[in-house]
Amino acid sequence: MSNSDIKTNNNSLISTKYILISLGLSVLGMAIVIYLTYSPGVLEHLRLKRMPGLVLAFAVTLLRIWFVAAKIRFLAEGELTWMGALRVALTWDFASAVTPSTIGGAPVATYAMSREGMQLGKSTAIVLYGVLLDQFWYAMAVPILLIAGVWFAVIPPEIGFVGAATMVLIYAGLLLYGALLAYGLLVNPASIKKLVKSVFRLPFLRKFEEKVSEEADNLEEYSHELQKKSSKFILKAFYLSTMAWLCRVAIPVIVVLSLLPANEIMLVLRSLAMNLAFLVIPTPGGSGGVEGLFAVFLGPLIDRTAFIGLAVFVWRVITYYISIGLGIIATTWYVNHKVEEIAASDPDKKEETSRVEI
Repeated sequence: MSNSDIKTNNNSLISTKYILISLGLSVLGMAIVIYLTYSPGVLEHLRLKRMPGLVLAFAVTLLRIWFVAAKIRFLAEGELTWMGALRVALTWDFASAVTPSTIGGAPVATYAMSREGMQLGKSTAIVLYGVLLDQFWYAMAVPILLIAGVWFAVIPPEIGFVGAATMVLIYAGLLLYGALLAYGLLVNPASIKKLVKSVFRLPFLRKFEEKVSEEADNLEEYSHELQKKSSKFILKAFYLSTMAWLCRVAIPVIVVLSLLPANEIMLVLRSLAMNLAFLVIPTPGGSGGVEGLFAVFLGPLIDRTAFIGLAVFVWRVITYYISIGLGIIATTWYVNHKVEEIAASDPDKKEETSRVEI
């Protein structure tokens, strides 16, 4: 994958440019936070008895990936193997970490599932349903934050009126988007099919119209299948999605508490609010912005200011850089299999596979 872009339908979804921008912004964001908060001798205040917490944070990161894979495999009704589901989950994480929020990891996850042998229409429906489950989680999290806000300063006073208003808009936007997605997927799947087909009638996409039309029919068919699922199926899928999100919320809390004591309830509430705010940062993977949000939301809860930069650094290593490393391994697996398929179908093209289009 060193010199290649990962592409779907000839449109680059993951490129070296995105990866470098994401990494660069992340390093810059951490550097700024560390520069503004660092003071000499900070490491002398670390307590070894708290260090095992960092191992726990890493374990929770792996557990989150497992829950995501379990959700994908469950929605696929066992059509994916455990290894296949883990590859899809890691690839999805990787794509989300290095692509702009306007693209996200969903298109790459859809492709990954199709490479695992699933129909593109069904994999698209599974991804959409997975996103919908996340929206259900947001719909549950927003009221929790609003109610908790009566007694706790969930939104940091430091962000001022504009910041607070922005958070309210984020809450409203998430609820509206969730409602629209639920309507399209669970009530009127034909509307999604109609939207997809209309998009691919655009001049520069028309050459894919026939293939997309067929897959849109599959998407609608599987959406109807999801509508027939029992409440037990929906509850289990929601449980897996919720556990993955709880792991995501728990990791910053564990990292901070691994460095020094802090108000546990406030840490959990601020981490939840912070993770919702991450969703609207437009940079690839939120890099550059999430580091700042960590400092703004959780920084005031950390007694020693010098620990804020250290906490940001440890958190990003555990959640972001490890995800990129594991994601590259998973994505390279798909690239290598694509190369093998090309070489097997046409040996003359074997030398042309240094830049593989997925």
